[in-house]
Amino acid sequence: MLLNYSPPMSPYLEIIYQDEDLLILNKPSGLLTVPGKDPLHADCLEKRAQRVFPTAKIVHRLDMATSGLICLALNKAAHSHVSRQFQDRKTQKRYIARVFGKLTPETGSVDLPLICDWPNRPKQMVNFEYGKPSLTHWQVLNYEEHATRVALTPITGRSHQLRVHMLSQGHVILGDKLYAHPEAFQMASRLQLHAEWLAITHPVTAQALEFTAPCPF
Repeated sequence: MLLNYSPPMSPYLEIIYQDEDLLILNKPSGLLTVPGKDPLHADCLEKRAQRVFPTAKIVHRLDMATSGLICLALNKAAHSHVSRQFQDRKTQKRYIARVFGKLTPETGSVDLPLICDWPNRPKQMVNFEYGKPSLTHWQVLNYEEHATRVALTPITGRSHQLRVHMLSQGHVILGDKLYAHPEAFQMASRLQLHAEWLAITHPVTAQALEFTAPCPF
């Protein structure tokens, strides 16, 4: 449930790339990807895009608190093609995060099955009996006094995957309202997770495309 939903208005819509088939946007933290059930939660990235591009449709999602690159399709054929790329793990993504404490070693992987923590939804949790496979690779970028800046490469796309995987390593993402302990939550004014880089194949030309949105924190 969203209390006091107050999405950022500037920039209202940040376009990274557009052509006849694709639209790549940089979503700000605090904005829903798609509308919520409550009419007060109607403002979202998809609706904003549709004001300019009426046929735009979301292909994949980011959590409301996460910022960064999102792909929308501008026609049914493109939506089907790119959706299949995401489902078949033909796309590549890289996120930047700041996590609590000193993450070691400097490179590693988390391979843990995830499932919805139903009594505490929307939280997710590790469950070896019923969870779905999820895999994330990490690489430390630099160490701060009480935190680590890390590049996260998700191989699967489970809900809250990066947030729960970092939690499982004892290094929650700073500013995470759902998973961080009070000290880590108070160390940042927003969730320190940003989808920085996205690589997909163009649905018509078959050209390999790469997009970047600089990390805002």
